[in-house]
Amino acid sequence: MKSVRFGVVGSGYFGGELARTLNRLEGSSVVAVHGGSRAALLAEELHCEAMESLEDLVQRDDIDAIIVASPSHAHKEPVMLAAQHGKHVFCEKPIALTLSDCEEMVKACKSAGVVFMAGHIMHFMNGVNQVKAWIASGEIGRPLVCHAERTGWEDRQASVSWKKNNATSGGHLFHHIHELDFLQAIMGPAVSVCMAGGNLAHQGEGFGDEEDVLLLTLLFADGTLGTMQYGSGFRWGEHFVKINGTEGAILLDLKQSKVELYQNGRITSRHLNDSAEEDMERAQSYQNVDGAVAYGTAASRMPSWLAALIEKEMSAFRNAVNGIPVGENVQMLFDGTAATTSIATAEAAMASLREKKWISVS
Repeated sequence: MKSVRFGVVGSGYFGGELARTLNRLEGSSVVAVHGGSRAALLAEELHCEAMESLEDLVQRDDIDAIIVASPSHAHKEPVMLAAQHGKHVFCEKPIALTLSDCEEMVKACKSAGVVFMAGHIMHFMNGVNQVKAWIASGEIGRPLVCHAERTGWEDRQASVSWKKNNATSGGHLFHHIHELDFLQAIMGPAVSVCMAGGNLAHQGEGFGDEEDVLLLTLLFADGTLGTMQYGSGFRWGEHFVKINGTEGAILLDLKQSKVELYQNGRITSRHLNDSAEEDMERAQSYQNVDGAVAYGTAASRMPSWLAALIEKEMSAFRNAVNGIPVGENVQMLFDGTAATTSIATAEAAMASLREKKWISVS
């Protein structure tokens, strides 16, 4: 396998871990990093260069692929520049904050003939792939209705993060786009959406301007339905997905770290992550965040369950760059489907919130 040389845009909690993972993976190395207040320290740690200019980074002949892990509103420029200079691209979710930007980014990579991967890491979870397998084998019959919740409560912040403002993060629906992507991976793309909500509990100094309560209803092409609750305005925080079918039901519980199949009065359980230890670690982490935004700092330790997922994700990208065929279970991350479908529905949902009516999904 040819060794792949990476440049990393974004040196924060997630960008830093992506870089560390690539630097220790067989067949990959990080050549340079760019962006963020921690770039110099990260470069020193990884024994690579810290580049002040994004343009200089993407023009380097000793870089094959670019990892984009900057704040959400700053994804488009590095993706477009990387494609322009023939670099393969991995972009963290959400790919963009508008459908037009997302489509332009995916198209640019296709036109340049480079690999593009959307960073929807949920597809690498053991439990998520178990859910897909149960549905594919007909364990719950035909899926009819699904429901997802990702809720919690956040207090006033001494310094307001970019994650709390719609202009930079897109708000909860974009920043936490995982469940919206997952429901559509199971049920198919939504054809219309209706959303209500608002910033009900977190106005004023120490808070951003994002909506802290979002209630969505999704209509799928075959008449099946989905509902979702997102936000930081919920004192009783939850994080789960339920899928109900004609012959049974599935619970993907991300807060309690378990996956359950209900069938004929019996429950079959599986690990959400790769081991009981990782499941316990994840469940314990919710004592601090309750399903709301987790804020990684320079001193934060990446939990082992998340580090394991990042390693799977980066291995898949490295392999794709090397021309190794992509597995069917993650094909949507490489063909633009996951990127555009999730952004199209999120954008339509925000339009529904503003216009107070059902909106068709482009």
